[in-house]
Amino acid sequence: MRFVPLNRPDRSLNLAPASVEDYRELARRKLPRQIFDYIDGGAFAETSMKANRDDLRRIQLRQRVLRDVSVRNLSTTVLGQEIALPLILAPVGFAGMFAKRAEVQAARAAQRAGVPFCESTLSICSIEEVAKAVKSPPWFQLYVMKDRSYAEELMVRAAAAGCTTLILTVDLAVVGQRYRDVRNGISGTPVKFSGLRRGLDIARHPRWVRDVALGGKPLTFGNLEQFLPLAKVPADFQGWIASQFDPSVTWDEIAWLRSHWKGKIALKGILDVDDAREAVSRGADAVIVSNHGGRQLDDVPSTISALPEIVKAVGDACDVLMDGGVRSGLDVVKALSLGAKACLVGRPWAFAAAARGETGVDDIFHIMREEMMVTLGLTGITDVKDLDSSVLINP
Repeated sequence: MRFVPLNRPDRSLNLAPASVEDYRELARRKLPRQIFDYIDGGAFAETSMKANRDDLRRIQLRQRVLRDVSVRNLSTTVLGQEIALPLILAPVGFAGMFAKRAEVQAARAAQRAGVPFCESTLSICSIEEVAKAVKSPPWFQLYVMKDRSYAEELMVRAAAAGCTTLILTVDLAVVGQRYRDVRNGISGTPVKFSGLRRGLDIARHPRWVRDVALGGKPLTFGNLEQFLPLAKVPADFQGWIASQFDPSVTWDEIAWLRSHWKGKIALKGILDVDDAREAVSRGADAVIVSNHGGRQLDDVPSTISALPEIVKAVGDACDVLMDGGVRSGLDVVKALSLGAKACLVGRPWAFAAAARGETGVDDIFHIMREEMMVTLGLTGITDVKDLDSSVLINP
């Protein structure tokens, strides 16, 4: 058997996927480039996206020995909800373009794993379609649009579907400058120029055309169908987002949100300690330390580097979650050791769904569960709720 370095996937695909990085490689091969780059890419030079991962890797763990770790527990509680793993499937817009009805497939896998799935406002599948496919109600992620009635109606629909937790994404006042999307014609390129290139890219991926473009219809934004004509995925995707989302949203909107939503509220996109304190003072039940996966403002701190101070500031008043750069169970343990209650993962489930559908998402949970179990065992910890900075050499 040919040797493959542990930090690089087997590009021959002769071996079974063993990591999230392996699933990334499978997704890269299966998807049209424009769609893969939409998942994989970040803003500007992608410095913060890279820092999310590099800073996690720099954290070292203390290996402890001769402790009874025969029984280990990964379950915890987030926003009053018991979950089997300290993981949440993050909201991923456009996901139904990666795999046939991807949001439904991911929600079913999350239900089997005993963790929450969060539906995006910009999902291809509607919140009703996802909720109908599972017994455990999904969470719902909200973008506030210029016409507040859109958001109000979405909250009514999410509540009717059984959702108990609302995630408000707060770091998209304007859309980040994503060079890969511009190069691929998803954003900022005249349709006449980009159409041929994009068409040829799609034609080179007949399996995706068969399984998703044809088999995954309707390819519309299912949560927006009653608001926008046909709710079709537009040619200038990022430009359309910029035209619909409201850059005038302020902290005062949290009171408006609370008046329309009776469940739990988490604010996603918090990187600054003062913003975390403001979120709590405005009534947020949780803050999600996130830089949008490095897809918005570049050259901002990595999420793992911003996490400790935010936990110190508000961790006693609300749940603190983390999003960004998490690609393994090892990363999850590090984040929990620095105070996160759980981690949201977006790209990992998107890669897995693109590569192997629901089976792939199931496998991602299996992989990350085993990675967490191994990491706990070799650090001498038996329960994720006992993780703290004493597990780390260089917190």
